[in-house]
Amino acid sequence: MDLYEHQARQLFEDHGILVPRAEVTDSSKEAREIARRLGGRVVVKAQVKTGGRGKAGGVKLAADPAAAELTARQILGMDIKGHTVGTVMLAQPVDIEAEFYVSYVLDRAAGRFLAIASAEGGMEIEEVAATRPDAVARIPVDPAEGVTSAKAAQIADAARLPAQTVDVLVRLWDVLIREDAVLVEVNPLVRTAQGQILALDGKVTLDDNAQFRQARWGEQESAHDDPLEAAAAEKGLNYVKLDGEVGIIGNGAGLVMSTLDVVAGCGARPANFLDIGGGASAQIMADGLSVILSDPSVKSVFVNVFGGITTCDAVADGIVQALETVQLTKPLVVRLDGNNAARGRAILDDRAHPLVQQATTMDGAAHRAAELANAG
Repeated sequence: MDLYEHQARQLFEDHGILVPRAEVTDSSKEAREIARRLGGRVVVKAQVKTGGRGKAGGVKLAADPAAAELTARQILGMDIKGHTVGTVMLAQPVDIEAEFYVSYVLDRAAGRFLAIASAEGGMEIEEVAATRPDAVARIPVDPAEGVTSAKAAQIADAARLPAQTVDVLVRLWDVLIREDAVLVEVNPLVRTAQGQILALDGKVTLDDNAQFRQARWGEQESAHDDPLEAAAAEKGLNYVKLDGEVGIIGNGAGLVMSTLDVVAGCGARPANFLDIGGGASAQIMADGLSVILSDPSVKSVFVNVFGGITTCDAVADGIVQALETVQLTKPLVVRLDGNNAARGRAILDDRAHPLVQQATTMDGAAHRAAELANAG
């Protein structure tokens, strides 16, 4: 479960990490009153679960309450990478002397956590990591040992962070463990002109598997702020909205993740992650295609299935029956392999839908789906 920034900030504050005063609203008129309560001059920030808000115009400084109302009106309803802004947070601005980046993330492959930190935080942290990797420290953290003051000092030293951040690093670890998170990130963590260390922004992803022991999660808003994610969840589909133009449907998370990489390697961007799991009935395929085709950014759809217990002919039957109930408006590229693949391909050939194409390899199908998306 990804949290909104204001929810992440609340967790930080609950664990003793300083944050500027802020309030959230879905009304531009109320934004004026909030700005007045916060002293007049405020930062208005779109509340969406995606990055790049600043570059998209979703973070702006308002000089007074009237400007805050106007700015909130401009930001509410914006589309930021496929996410519609429904609420804004108004926060007191601070006099920033330096910006840092700190995070803890679960390293599943290594069976541990990873502390990532840099003395050069802010909007360009991705560019810093790509062009000057030595400026970003990556320190393994044994979950059994955790982040003590000594470990926090090691992380701060490796990242060339000031000594005042050591306490924040310890408290941030406390957020991770006590809230059952798999990611906590502060970008930027700042030192003000007055010498305070404050978290100006926050990103937290909670581990859904721990929901049974986190009663207060019920207080959080729905994990699906995107309407397509909400619609998919209602249909029992594992769907995540991304920023690209190729819709992807596959059976099994590992295959879908590989498909994302292959599509990206063919020069296109995946528009989603949709895993139909072990079943591919007509209803599941219809639901999946319905969700994918509802995304206006999708230019082509790639169905990538490896038949096992669920055979390829069953998947093909599901696709054919789904085409009777779902109006296919974008080209659909299908790759079937594994159990009963030849029979599945024959079923699709017999249906001969003008927008359905087949490929025998994943690379070939990904290339064709990317080609169609880029042409559209």
